[in-house]
Order: sequence, then C-alpha cells, then structure tokens
Amino acid sequence: MKLFVLCVVSLLVFSLVAFQLSAGPSPAVDPGPRVGATGTTCVVNGVTTVGTGCPVTGLSTGVGTDETSFFNNAAGRFVSPEGVANGLGPTFNGNSCGLCHSQPAIGGTSPAVNPQVALASLMNAKNVVPPFITTNGPIREVRFKYFYNPNGSVDRDNPDGGVHDVFTITGRTDAPAACDLPQENFAHAIATNNIIFRIPTPVFGGGLIDAVDDSTILNSHASTAAARRILGIHGRPNRSGNDGTISKFGWKAQNKSLLLFAHEAYSVELGESNQMFPQKRGFGGVPPPASCLGNPLPEDFTNYLPGGGPELVPSDDDSFATFMRFLDQPTPACTGTGCSASIQNGLKQFTRIGCVLCHTQSMTTTPASAFAPAALAGVQANLFSDLMLHHMGTGLADGISQGVAGPDEFRSSPLWGIGQRLFFLHDGRCADLVCAIQAHKSPGSESNRSTDLFNFLSPSDQQDILNFLRSL
Repeated sequence: MKLFVLCVVSLLVFSLVAFQLSAGPSPAVDPGPRVGATGTTCVVNGVTTVGTGCPVTGLSTGVGTDETSFFNNAAGRFVSPEGVANGLGPTFNGNSCGLCHSQPAIGGTSPAVNPQVALASLMNAKNVVPPFITTNGPIREVRFKYFYNPNGSVDRDNPDGGVHDVFTITGRTDAPAACDLPQENFAHAIATNNIIFRIPTPVFGGGLIDAVDDSTILNSHASTAAARRILGIHGRPNRSGNDGTISKFGWKAQNKSLLLFAHEAYSVELGESNQMFPQKRGFGGVPPPASCLGNPLPEDFTNYLPGGGPELVPSDDDSFATFMRFLDQPTPACTGTGCSASIQNGLKQFTRIGCVLCHTQSMTTTPASAFAPAALAGVQANLFSDLMLHHMGTGLADGISQGVAGPDEFRSSPLWGIGQRLFFLHDGRCADLVCAIQAHKSPGSESNRSTDLFNFLSPSDQQDILNFLRSL
C-alpha cells in the first residue's frame, strides 16, 4: 500500500507541475448509459434481470434459515404501490419504493420517464405538477433551507433542512372526503431561494456497505493521506450523534443503517407512519389536519400473528431493509485485462489524477459479524467510494446540514453501477458525466485540482476515463 501511495504521489506531482503549463475544458463526450448487461441472470419479483438487481450469492434456503424467501418477499413489498388505506400521505413524493428506485433495475435510481408526473393526478388527486418535476427529468425530493415566518418571509436564523413533500392526497378517491390539504407554495420557495432538490440514491450493495466496519473505512482513508495532502483533499466521516460510529447512507451519509434509511424513507417519501416514525407528517413541522387522517398509528408494524411463512412477520420497512441488505453490488461490463485498452487506460488515468482518493475502488466487508450474514461476510465491495464527507464547494453546496455534514459537504457517491445511470449529482442537475465532472470544481471544493488535472489530460485520455466510468 505504501508503494502504491508513493507512486500515486509522484504521478500527481508530475501532473501538477505539468498543469502549470496548460489546461483547458474537456472535449470528451459521455458515451451514454451502457446498453446490455453482464453477470448473473436472476428472477426478482417475476422480472428477469442480468448483472444488476440480483441478490447476493450464497443466501440460505430451506428450513431453519431461509434468507432467499425473505429477500423475494421483500422485493415484492418494495415495488407494491400504497394507497391511503395502507398509509399513503397525507403528503408524499411517491407511492412505492420501486417507483423511485427503478433504473436500471429495482433498487436503482430515477428512470428515463419520471413517474411523479402521472402520480400527481392519480385517482383524481388535485396536485399541480411543479416546474422542477418534468417528464424526462429525475425524480426529485424537495427540502427547504429555512423555516418561514408567519408573514411568509424566510427566517434565515431558523434552519429547516427537512423534506417538504411534493404532493398531497387531497381529492384522491381513496382519501377522506373532508381532507383539503393544499400543496406547498413551491413558487414562493423558488422565488426566495429557499429550495433545494435531492434525487434517489441507488441502493445496490447496501448490505455490503453496511458490513464494512469502521476500522476498515478509517484505515483505508489513512493510507492515502500523503496523496490527498498534495491535492488538498481531506474528508471526514459523518457519525451517529448517539454512539459515535460512522454513518454511511444518504447523500450526506446522514443515516446510520439500512434499517433507519428504510424507516425514514417510508415516513418521508410515502408519508406512512411506522415503528421508528410513528407520527404522520405535515409540512414544515406542522402536524397534518385531522380531516386527512383515518388510520390507527403506526400504520406499518410487525405482524405478531403471522398469516403464513415467517417472511410475513416483518413490517414493510423492515422488509425494505432486508431487500437492500441482500441486493448485490452491480456487475461491471468487464474487469482487469478483460476490458478494452480504452477502459484499462481510463482506470489508470482515473487513479493518476486523484479521483480514487475519494472514490476508493474497493473495501472488504467484515469477515465475521453479528450483523453480517454469511453471504455478506468477507466480500470485496467494489463501491468506488471512501464513504467519507468532502467539501464540494459553493457550486454544489445545498445549504443543508445533516449530522456533522455541513452545507457543502457530501458523501463520496459510490460509482458502482454508474454506467447505467441517467442523472448525476445530489440534485440531478447533470444528465451526462462531463457535466458531473466539471461541477466538482468551484470555490472551496476539495475536487478542484483533480478536475483541473482532468481538463489538462489529452482528449483521448479524458474519453478513456468516461468509457471506464460507463463500464462500471
């Protein structure tokens, strides 16, 4: 490892010296989402998928322990639409987990056609589609930076940061007739620059990330300290406010575990109360009107009297966590010498300009752990992320703090599966990789020098990096 770091340092020093001579914008072109797939073929919830969206290998099956049945049952729940009688609303962004996590397979991210547009008026709902939700754009979640004063002005001394759902159940044929809850005034939020967006994060390989222990993350980070110092890259973990351990999930690594991630999403995105979030949500911390409520709370719970096999006992959101836990990492188009010369050189250049100092190629999960089933133990997770927070500068700053993550800090997004993604960055502002790379550069960003080095590369080397990324 020390030799590797020294080699990287020497290459970066050479590159930085060379950069003083010349640099320019990228003439390379994103080849676009990878078509076709390689890897294991599987059937999940009746749908055949290849390479991405399959369960991890080695799940148990049979009497005594049956992880396979739990995974399959959870996959069905993940894509099942919810109605008001099941707990949808009063405010919501989607009506199922699979609605948002579907590209290129269940567990992914925003698809090519945004399902939120049709969802706005489903079952006679009275929602108006806001301007930031478009047919060919990404699925978006809205957060407000600050609370509003009673007079409607922005209270910039009172940070909000919470999710403000796009839709309400008002007018739906399955909603209480007396429910009359208008949508948020998003036009006002836009006019006062008090709104930011997030798009769905892929959840492939979630159990493998969960099974990477803190010491592995910290040791990996420490091993690149010398190389990072040259490029001005720092990084720090987000941590649980209670036990101090590293949190890893979400755009700012704000969620400690898959279980918390699943329960919070059920409450925030679908509006369904559960055992971890037992109250219904309104807007801006204000409870919803009683006229829009109708179910005993919490609406999602453990089934203490199973009506069938044991996989029917867990609550929906517990099952969502199970689905994500056993969902395998995406399979790349090729590996090592089996890749084209362009892709092999792309990885070399990706390393040379320091991208791997944040997008760490792999970490190995805990060999034996109480929370990691055998199928998740001792696995090389090729996530291309250090799972650390990094300052991304004024250009990407969203003004939201979560845990120790500040307004411009984000977790290094895992790049596995990026070859088939359609939208990039936390708010989906980019639909191609060149845009995403260039957006890494702005005042205060730890990625400024690596972006400069990318721009200094020859057009062919830049293109090779893009080809490499699309192979993942």
